[in-house]
Amino acid sequence: MAGSDSGGGAGIQADLKTFAAHGVFGTSVITALTAQNTVGVRAISAVDPGFVAAQLEAVLDDLPVAAVKTGMLATPETVALVARMAPRLPGLVVDPVLVASSGDRLFTADAERAYLDLLFPHATVVTPNLREASVLLGREVLDADDAVKAAADLAAYGPRCVVVKGGHLRDSAEAVDAVWYDGRASLMTAPWITTANNHGTGCTFAAATAARLASGSSLIEALEGAKSYVHNALARSAGWTLGAGHGPLGWGFPDS
Repeated sequence: MAGSDSGGGAGIQADLKTFAAHGVFGTSVITALTAQNTVGVRAISAVDPGFVAAQLEAVLDDLPVAAVKTGMLATPETVALVARMAPRLPGLVVDPVLVASSGDRLFTADAERAYLDLLFPHATVVTPNLREASVLLGREVLDADDAVKAAADLAAYGPRCVVVKGGHLRDSAEAVDAVWYDGRASLMTAPWITTANNHGTGCTFAAATAARLASGSSLIEALEGAKSYVHNALARSAGWTLGAGHGPLGWGFPDS
C-alpha cells in the first residue's frame, strides 16, 4: 500500500521490484498518484479513501496475503482506514512516509497523529527515517544516540519493533540504523556507499522486510536481510546515470 512514483524509483514501483527480486508475488493498493522524477516531486493527488478500501478488500478477498507493507498513505482518513483493517493485515510493516527528501513535510499534523495513535499499535515493525522520527516526536533526531532514544519512544505507541533508519547520518563512516525490539536497543550497520542513486532506499528496506516476513523469516532475520539487500542494491547502482537528480537503487541480489 503506497503511492505511485512516476519516476519509478520509490513507492509502489520500488516495492514491486523488491518483492519480485525476493521471489514473492506482490499485489498493490495505490494510495496516491505523484508526478515526480529524480529531481523532485511536482504534484501529489491522493486517492479517495473509499477507493483505497475497495482495492484493499479486492486483494484480501481473493489472495493469501502473507505480509503487508505501507508507504505513503497520503491522508489521515487512509491511515485510519488501514488501522481499522489491520486485523486482516499480517506482518504489517509501516513505513511512515511523511517528509520529502528536501526535508519538507508532505502532510498535516493530523496525519502524523493518526500514525501514532491509530496505526502504530497494529504494526509488526515501523521504519521511520531520522526526519520522520523527528516529525513524529516533535524533536530533532540527529545522531545514533538520538535514533536509539527515538526508537524507544516510538515503541511506546505499540508497534512490536521500531527501526529508525540512519541514512541521513552523512558524517558517519557507516550506515547506522537503530532498532528497538523486545525492550532492547541494537544497531544495524553497513559500510557507507557514496552515491546519488539513493531514491527509494527507505521503501526498498521496508519492502524487503515485508518480503522476508512473507517467506517465513523471523523479524530480526528479516531486518538484517533487508539491510544487506539495500546495501547491495546501493552498491550495484552507485555508478548509474539516470536523470539529473537522485537516481534509483539497483537490485540487491546478484541474479536479479
